[in-house]
Amino acid sequence: MKLVTAMLAGVSVIAAAPAFAAEITINSFGGAYEEAHRKCVIDPFTAETGAEVKIVTAYSADAFAQLRAQKDAPQYDVIHFSGGQEIVGAKEGLLAPIDAAKLTNAADLYPFAGAKMAEGEGPAYQIAAIGLLYNSDELSEAPSNWADLMEPELAEGLVLTDISNTYGLFGFLMLNQVAGGDLDNIQPGLDAVKAMLENGAFVVSKSPEIQQAFAQGGTVVAPYASDYAYTLRKAGLPIKFQQGAEGTPASYITANLVAGRDNQDLALKFIDIELSPEAQACFAEALRYTPTNAKTELPAEVAADVAYGEEGVKSLLRFDPEVIEANRADWVVEWNKAIAQ
Repeated sequence: MKLVTAMLAGVSVIAAAPAFAAEITINSFGGAYEEAHRKCVIDPFTAETGAEVKIVTAYSADAFAQLRAQKDAPQYDVIHFSGGQEIVGAKEGLLAPIDAAKLTNAADLYPFAGAKMAEGEGPAYQIAAIGLLYNSDELSEAPSNWADLMEPELAEGLVLTDISNTYGLFGFLMLNQVAGGDLDNIQPGLDAVKAMLENGAFVVSKSPEIQQAFAQGGTVVAPYASDYAYTLRKAGLPIKFQQGAEGTPASYITANLVAGRDNQDLALKFIDIELSPEAQACFAEALRYTPTNAKTELPAEVAADVAYGEEGVKSLLRFDPEVIEANRADWVVEWNKAIAQ
């Protein structure tokens, strides 16, 4: 009898011990982003749940192509996008609807961040805000309007980024809107850019060229993402970020629940941690991305680099990713013609 009792006790111990830790698979974006992802989300998730996280380094377009290819046997549990791929993924049934009641942090999100979770579009857990990067040693006052960039006296110190770069495209679309255009008509923006170039502005193709332009002197302002102002300051340059009064183009970085996987409760826990104020503060301090949880508290020096709080996020605007995808190739052709003249 004692032997049986001992054996049963042993079985109980085995049953109570966690099975080999569960595992979820996510994508991340490599480099400094992936380092921050580990520190701010992945490590806390593993510490809390005991589950391991398999990371596939894949940017949005590649990750979405993989998701489509794996439709019948998906490999991701949580997939992250920064280019609006969640809109198409939800329509194609590749992403699962999310019940906000299963996320403890959902109620604290700004309304725009989780507006379509029930339709399969995952919540935005951070925002790359596009505004005006300026040399604070050269300009006594920050440029406060996108329209300021069209002033001839500012043109010689103005750097634009090619629209083959997503942040460059968002900056151009904002200039186009200020000039009277919209997504159905980019000609006003093209005309504005041609005038800027005639007055001394120039175009770069990649973000390191923005750094080079500021470092060489003469450049005082460049429309680009808020996080890059921080990158430039770390390189020793006196660059600050300012939101334009007419609006702040936003790149939503979303966390999406993949349909057809068995680990959905665990995946939802991972997404919930990404939505937490602690994780979002961590990301903002590391990379200067705008939080989407209204309870996120940031030090003043970090808050200055992002669209922070109710006042900061109210001017965020998102250009329709589907329209952009449908027209981008044609826009690039028209852009290249405009800047070549």
